[in-house]
Order: sequence, then C-alpha cells, then structure tokens
Amino acid sequence: MQKTVPPAPGHRPEPTPADMRRWRQYLADEKAEAAIYRSLASRREGEERDILLGLAEAERRHEAHWTALLGDHAGRPRAASLRSQFLGFLARHFGSVFVLAMAQRAESRSPYATDPYATPAMAADERIHEEVVRGLAIRGRTRLSGTFRAAVFGANDGLVSNLSLVAGMAASGVASHVVLLSGVAGLLAGALSMGAGEFISVRSQRELLSASRPTQVTLTAAPDLDLTANELVLVYKARGMSQEAAEHRAAERLGHYSCDCDPSLSLHPEVEEEKDEHEAVGSAWGAAGASFCFFASGAIIPIIPFLFGMIGVPALVVAGALVGLALLATGAVVGLLAGASPLTRALRQLVIGFGAAAVTYVLGYLFGVSLG
Repeated sequence: MQKTVPPAPGHRPEPTPADMRRWRQYLADEKAEAAIYRSLASRREGEERDILLGLAEAERRHEAHWTALLGDHAGRPRAASLRSQFLGFLARHFGSVFVLAMAQRAESRSPYATDPYATPAMAADERIHEEVVRGLAIRGRTRLSGTFRAAVFGANDGLVSNLSLVAGMAASGVASHVVLLSGVAGLLAGALSMGAGEFISVRSQRELLSASRPTQVTLTAAPDLDLTANELVLVYKARGMSQEAAEHRAAERLGHYSCDCDPSLSLHPEVEEEKDEHEAVGSAWGAAGASFCFFASGAIIPIIPFLFGMIGVPALVVAGALVGLALLATGAVVGLLAGASPLTRALRQLVIGFGAAAVTYVLGYLFGVSLG
C-alpha cells in the first residue's frame, strides 16, 4: 500500500475520498470532545473549570485545522464516534470521574502522531491533554477511592464467594432447598462480616495515619529554640528530609527568609498532606456501608435461579451465567476508572471468579462422593 505523503508547503493536492472521510471523522470527534470538556466545565468552578475550558479551546483549534484542510470538501457534518457520543452523554447528564477516566484513555489513543496531515503541535497537544485529564481524574479518584475500593471488593467477594458456596453445596448432592438456605446464610454472614471488617480496617488505618502525622509543635517552639544548635533541623531530618532540605525548612520556620510557595501551605504542609491521605482512605462508615450493600447485591445473584425454583445443573448454569456477566461489568468499571483496558480487567475478573468457583465445585463433588 502506498504511503500517504503530506502536502508540501504552499501546495495542496486534491484530497482522496479516503482522506476526506478520515478528516471529516476527525472534525466530528474534535467538535464532540470540545463539547464534552465544556459540559464538564459547566459543572465545576475555579481552577478545574478553567483547565477544562482550556482543553475545549485546544480542541477548537484542532477542529479549525481540519475544517481548513477540507475546505469546500467538508460536506455534511458527520456523526462523532460512538465513544465520543457516549462520553458526551455522560458529561451532559452526570459529569462524573468516569467521564474523565474515559477521556484520558481516549486522549492516549489519538491517531495524530502517525497521521501525516496532523501537525506536530496537534500531536503534542493530544499527549499533553492525556496528562492534564489524568491530573483532573486523579482528584476524583482520590475522593472516590476509599468507598469505591470497598464497593468493588464487596461486590466481587459476594459474587465469587456465594457462587463458590452454591456450586460446592450443589455438587455435593444436597437438596436444592439446602443449597438455597446455604446461599442466603452466606449472603447475610458475608455482608455483615465484610461491613464490619471494612469499618475496622478503615478506622484503624485513619487512626494510624493520624498518629503518624507530624504535630504543629514546631510552630510554637520555634521562637525559643537555640539558634546555634538548631533542634528544628533534627525534626525535619527525622521526617525524612536531607540535611540541606531540613536546614532550608528550619530557616523558613525561624523567619530567616520566606518560601516562594503558597504561605498557607508553607506554614501548614502537614494539614494538607493529612487531608489528602484521609480522602484516599475514605470514611469508615462509608466503606462499611458500601461493602455491606455491594457484597449483598453480589451475593444474591448466584441464588436467583434457586429463588425461582430451579434445581440441579440448570440452576448452576444460570447462576454461573449471571455471575459471569456481573464479574465482567465490575471488571470493566475498574478498568474504566483506572484508565486501562476495560476488556482486560473484565476478563481478569471473570477468570479469577470462575476459577475459584470451579475449584469449590470439584471439592464439593469429591466430598459428596466420599460421603456417599
């Protein structure tokens, strides 16, 4: 196949139909992406709003490039890609961290780096946009991470553990009503255990973080320190700073010279760090509630066929199919939020979940045979 050669400066040959189709699609996607960033900006304030509007303006410049390149061949506007349309819908109606995570992935897959008709500046823009969107998404992920972790773990544990329990009991040859009662008992016991465990885990982690955070004693004791034997330097060295950095910070505290950074952060950096760490951990009650609810919602799926009166192998097949779909969904959500491949994460969840259930089924079968 003949390689496309970029037009020479001052001379633009008649574009091929394939070129025009590609440029029209670029144009439609750039318009959609600019609209996405403007929709997200409308739901935010301050710095985040300005950043998103800046991204929208950059997409407008890219749009102008393809419009100029098409000229009279622009034709009727094309529809944006399905991905861009879906992102636009989410941005208009939700404006959540999911949109930023998906936009980050979309920016990372820009074709401009290999398209000879895209300028180097446009390709560089797309690479920078990925990092900008990543930075914005990190803020949402930090606020979401504690409760989201509990929700994902809870749902996944509910799906896998109760499917394994139901499969093992069914393979052992017990009656269907025993399988159903075992599944209900597993749901309640697991949900309560997960909720209590998450509460204790998060509360303990927050207490450990609080105990590990530096106090503000340096601010009150600094005026009375012996300047020739500066104990303040030892404080900062104990916190992990180098000798030079510790002396620099101590001199700032003692007022020898000022820092170029925000004064509020200069005086109280520990407060901001503690806030960030605690946001990432999440609240104990939020994590416990999310874990309980999502474990229960996951654990009920394997027993749905038995609730409707199905028995034996058909009930297990239906339970496995339902759990498989749920595992694919939870894995895809994790992939989207992580800015990774949803398909890869979904398949990973599916393989691990079915692997655990298969092992339990075999063990239950062997146990039933040995008793029989």
